[in-house]
Amino acid sequence: MYRVMLVERNRLMLEKLTQVVQGTNGFELVARYQSVSDALGQGTIFNPNLILLDIEEQNSVALIADFLKVYPKASILCMGEKWKAESASHIVQAGARGYIIKPFTGVELQEAVDTFLKLGTEAGCETLVFFSPKGKSGKTTLIANLATALARKTHEQVGIIDADLQFGDMSVFFNLAPKTTIVEAARDVKFLSPVTLHPYFMPVMQNVSVLCGTATPNLIDKVSIRRFESIISMSRSLFRYLLIDVPPGFNPTSIAAAEQSSTTFLVSMINDAYEIDHMKRALEIFQDWEDYQERVKAIFTRVEPCNSQSQQELARKLGYPVTAIIPNEYSIVSDAADNGKMATDIRPDSPLAQSVDRLADEITGRGHRIRWSVS
Repeated sequence: MYRVMLVERNRLMLEKLTQVVQGTNGFELVARYQSVSDALGQGTIFNPNLILLDIEEQNSVALIADFLKVYPKASILCMGEKWKAESASHIVQAGARGYIIKPFTGVELQEAVDTFLKLGTEAGCETLVFFSPKGKSGKTTLIANLATALARKTHEQVGIIDADLQFGDMSVFFNLAPKTTIVEAARDVKFLSPVTLHPYFMPVMQNVSVLCGTATPNLIDKVSIRRFESIISMSRSLFRYLLIDVPPGFNPTSIAAAEQSSTTFLVSMINDAYEIDHMKRALEIFQDWEDYQERVKAIFTRVEPCNSQSQQELARKLGYPVTAIIPNEYSIVSDAADNGKMATDIRPDSPLAQSVDRLADEITGRGHRIRWSVS
């Protein structure tokens, strides 16, 4: 049971939200205030464990600090009239658990609690962008199986955004027929918050959800860069790991995603002698980032033999560390896709699954315990 303190300056809004809290199962309104000073000075006797705090036109960072000092065991959800990415980031860094747009319904309140109190916050999200200098790199296969591995290992929420706006095929890979895609999310994003964006993602397995790409290539113009950036910003509040598939080459979409990433993975499939040159040229562009050596990681797919010697040789040719190599196991991937499953699930002992698991361990900070075996 959530013991709720409601702090809202506007009298009419206070009455409206009072009815919502009182009418929602699992929530008990123990105190409500229009005055912040009254809430800080009088509310401790009610022992709330959830504070709904109006931060409109106030110094939110200082306000949150004051409430955390007085109510150290309570979770704080901030309330406002419009989603603002910068403000939301600041309130999370200040110690609030999330941000909800008012007025809200009982369903939205419950979803906000489930999202922010149980799943985590933007401050802890790893945003992983998968970029390739050219097409046919195996990114989709890697992302789908890696998302599964991350969810299985961490039991955290993992999200995938298919931002290859013309030729993304994540929905095909997962055998999905989405009712909403990135097009609808971009259309509505000005009126959304993380809680109301969440239903645009389709759950594909436990703890893994996908925001599918456009239904047809001509819809690319429906997703502006500014709205795409807003989608990423909101999604960081929903997931512990956010994996973003972007179109090949340097273009506004891939650049915007990379700029917001925690890590950008450069992915290339080994087919001929040109992949190393393409990766070198891409690395040169990313060198404009001061921290590119920490944020940019190289991955090669369809590597045979897939062993430590091959990884070291690729790193030598590239002149840059190679974070992971993925073997060529097309038949396993194809059989899994035909059955609506991941290759890592149907053949967890395969070299492909082992390579993906190593990458998942690297991402989650367990990489220091992983050792390559020579095949």
